[in-house]
Amino acid sequence: MEESYHIKVDENYEFQLTPEDVNKIDQTELSGQKVHLLHNQKSYAIELLENDFLKRNYTVKVNGNTYKVNIETPLDQLIKEMGLSLGNASVESEIHAPMPGIILEVNVSKGDEVKKGDFLCVLEAMKMENTLTAPRDGVVKSINIVKGETVDKGELLIEFEKND
Repeated sequence: MEESYHIKVDENYEFQLTPEDVNKIDQTELSGQKVHLLHNQKSYAIELLENDFLKRNYTVKVNGNTYKVNIETPLDQLIKEMGLSLGNASVESEIHAPMPGIILEVNVSKGDEVKKGDFLCVLEAMKMENTLTAPRDGVVKSINIVKGETVDKGELLIEFEKND
């Protein structure tokens, strides 16, 4: 089965793109610019109005019409199929491995102050890199991983000090 990206537009339309299709798109080129695209002998004026790169949510204007776009990577789809969640808000003081993998980067240290959404570490799972982010503002209490280490699903990676 070939990996694909699942694209939803306004919850009404769904598309599948291959990794090759996605590599042709450089969202940074669109940010704040208007782009002209010809497709099947039809002209499109496109502008990226908003982007939440971490959640892969975008607002795009095409020929004067505004659309909300959400992109699910192959890893997002696999995690969803397995009934897991990367942004599990029920345990805000701990970051656990969503699946087995290898730690490629550790971007924080014990005692660091982080803001919600800050990059904490990168986990490679099934040949896909997954950046795990802080679920809330806080202070890192402990780091239980090192770069290059193999982790199991559910393993405690990073712990935050409890909120008062």
